[in-house]
Amino acid sequence: MELRVLQYFLAVAREQSILKASEALHLSQPTLSRQLRDLEAELGKQLFIRGNRKITLTEEGVLFRKRAEEIIDLVKKTENEIMLSEDSIAGDIYIGAGETDAIRLIARTAAKLQAEHPLLHYHIFSGDSQDVLERLDKGLLDFGIVFNPTDLSSYHHISIPKIDRWGVLMRQDAPLAKKDSIRPEDLWDKPLILSRQQKEGSELSLWLKKSFSELNIAATYNLLFNGSLMVDEGLGYALCLDGIINTSGHSHLCFKPLEPALTLSMNLVWKKYQVFSKAVQQFLEQLKSEIERFWL
Repeated sequence: MELRVLQYFLAVAREQSILKASEALHLSQPTLSRQLRDLEAELGKQLFIRGNRKITLTEEGVLFRKRAEEIIDLVKKTENEIMLSEDSIAGDIYIGAGETDAIRLIARTAAKLQAEHPLLHYHIFSGDSQDVLERLDKGLLDFGIVFNPTDLSSYHHISIPKIDRWGVLMRQDAPLAKKDSIRPEDLWDKPLILSRQQKEGSELSLWLKKSFSELNIAATYNLLFNGSLMVDEGLGYALCLDGIINTSGHSHLCFKPLEPALTLSMNLVWKKYQVFSKAVQQFLEQLKSEIERFWL
């Protein structure tokens, strides 16, 4: 399977049309159609459903598109690293993280390093720990920031000097907004908005002292910004980490910490036996210095 064929496939998946994809690729329609048929024959799976007006992906086609995008991204990342001069510190650094105020430490480190080496570029992928570790394992990320508890036996890691605290994001006119802190029983009869990553048996579920099936889970979120919009529209109370949504100034929202307090620590992780580019190695050394400076 050739790389150009993956690019052909992705063009058709994006355009949903052989005609439009062939024009974008500067290929004839018969040539592109033949390449796609050969690809399906090689895989032994149908990737496209060919309709009168547009082409859509089969279930196998959707999976293949995801893998093809990952392969293309990894090839581009590798090419950029190899093409750099041996004497220059330049290139791309890819970091994955959940939503946390600890990104400030990453940003501070990146800013200091970029002042010395302006050809460094940073790419932040937002996702939960499962998403981050999956992309890290595939080589699409150099580093990941994951919350404890996470099995780190397959990774090198350093502790991030930042503790996130759990609390409740709510409208300022909500009944619970008058409280200084929120106890489990305050939420038992309220519509709740939870992160999709929360499962029965998690620290948050244990803090609530009730199973999720006994609570009114009005909605779930992947990114808290979307969750905050649901809160703002009156859908419910979002259980989340502090410092992610700005509740100062003219915000309609406020944040109240949990009582008893519930906190999360986190680690920066990278794959064992990982071979770093000069840029990535320099970033890691700079970040270690920032962390050491924090503890002094």
